[in-house]
Amino acid sequence: MKVGFFQFCPRHGDAAANLSIINAALKKAEFDLLVLPELASTGYLFDDPRELLASSEDASGTGLFLSGLIALAKEHRACIVSGFSERAPEGLYNSAAAVDNNGVLSVYRKVHLFNSEKDLFLPGNSGFPVFTYQQVCLGMMICFDWIFPEAARTLALKGAQILCHPANLVLPWCQSAMVTRSLENAVFSITANRIGAETGQGQSLRFTGKSQVLTPTGEVLTQAVEDGQALHIVEIDPARALYKRFSPGNDLFADRRPNQYER
Repeated sequence: MKVGFFQFCPRHGDAAANLSIINAALKKAEFDLLVLPELASTGYLFDDPRELLASSEDASGTGLFLSGLIALAKEHRACIVSGFSERAPEGLYNSAAAVDNNGVLSVYRKVHLFNSEKDLFLPGNSGFPVFTYQQVCLGMMICFDWIFPEAARTLALKGAQILCHPANLVLPWCQSAMVTRSLENAVFSITANRIGAETGQGQSLRFTGKSQVLTPTGEVLTQAVEDGQALHIVEIDPARALYKRFSPGNDLFADRRPNQYER
């Protein structure tokens, strides 16, 4: 399976421009699964939810950004996972959608909101769903979910072989921490981070790049630079993530003792 990420700097509040950037970058690419950054359609910092609303869309796949990704997935015969600002009747969610040529496969609403995201978005209420593409089980988590081991573990326990991880990282620890997330769950992970800087909500943020693809043993198959647009695609065998033996006498999941973890 050819998997990878596209790391770029989204245009603030301009879903059409961001879709154009993605289309241009992927024009000659060959891949089966590609992950884009968190909020790839909108950018990150907004002073007011009403400002963000204009470039948000529902999860049906009929909006400008998701319909464009569906067309792109059809062209490449692939699955694309991307962050977007989801408009729902009750408010906005920081979400990720997986799409293929048939439309939206799955939607995940970010469970663990970071800092001032809480001023814009509702906390996710979708749990951590998994879905199947090309007979491979996939799961999604978004950015700050990395610091909660329960997120990756929940997806892995549900059978996810690849963690698709759209991100807008500003802290320095995630890329290293995801090595542990992959290793402790024996899964592949694809972190697609963004680059550039934004100002809003009384703060200025610079994003850390270094998007990466990791193996079930925590090996870095490929990693982008800290500050530069990058498209990286590597070939993996997803079946490796079905093997949970850590030693001849240890299985990562069979050896769990949940009754001892309760308070």
